[in-house]
Amino acid sequence: METGNSLLLYLGVCLSVWTSSTAVENLDHQAENVRWVSLDFTSILTWTAPPSDYKYTVQFSMDEGDWMETLNCNRISETECDLSEQLQALDGSVSADIRTEPAAYDPSANVEDFPHTYSPVFNPYKQSNISAPTFTVEAVDDRRVIVNITDPLTTNHRRGKQMSIRDVLKNDLMYKIIYHKSGSTGKRDILSTTNVKEFMDLEAGHVYCFMVAAYVPLRPKDSRHGAWSTQLCSPPGDILQELGLGVWVGVFFILLTVIIIIVTVTVLCCRQRNRALQTTQSSRPV
Repeated sequence: METGNSLLLYLGVCLSVWTSSTAVENLDHQAENVRWVSLDFTSILTWTAPPSDYKYTVQFSMDEGDWMETLNCNRISETECDLSEQLQALDGSVSADIRTEPAAYDPSANVEDFPHTYSPVFNPYKQSNISAPTFTVEAVDDRRVIVNITDPLTTNHRRGKQMSIRDVLKNDLMYKIIYHKSGSTGKRDILSTTNVKEFMDLEAGHVYCFMVAAYVPLRPKDSRHGAWSTQLCSPPGDILQELGLGVWVGVFFILLTVIIIIVTVTVLCCRQRNRALQTTQSSRPV
């Protein structure tokens, strides 16, 4: 009986040593440098690890709740996991757990004995970067311009429709617009709560240039601004309207000078011709 107990004890010790050695070995391959990369609510968890046959399983927790499995990141070889569908741009604190597992699957193994690497806490609603919007500039008349902004799209879908950042952020989304006269260094900016903004009482005859970025004032300071768009300018106005008084005075004197020269040359040519005719007629024999 004692021999049997000793054998069981020996096997238990061996199993414990084997499990410990496997866990220590896994430590050399566990995930490191874990970070979140998120743009327009496409949120991807990334990490680094040396090349190996080890697998990685990712779980996540919302607001310190229960850990939930990610079906698309179960025993994967890649060092990134797309959590966009699971998070759906929720306004909550997300934590992720990356578990390093040996390549050979052992259903009897205690997964808690494997190395775990935890991510920084992340809130997609407040921290996801926003890409630059596209927009158009339409001149209504020589003093009014309309800027029409298109919301960037996300990779999330709701009821079969692809969502925009406006669908996610709703009334929290604003747009900051910078504008200035072409050729001028003086810039002004305004905030718009809608996608269409009309600029009135602009200086007639001038071209105005615009840049647009998403702005979410309720976010932390370092993530309120989205990326700035490329610059677009209003169509050039009527060239006649852009000419100032001084230019018009100069044009008038140039035209007057040209007319005087033409008249003078014409008169001189006519006189010279008349003289030539008179000389010819007087020299003919009678």
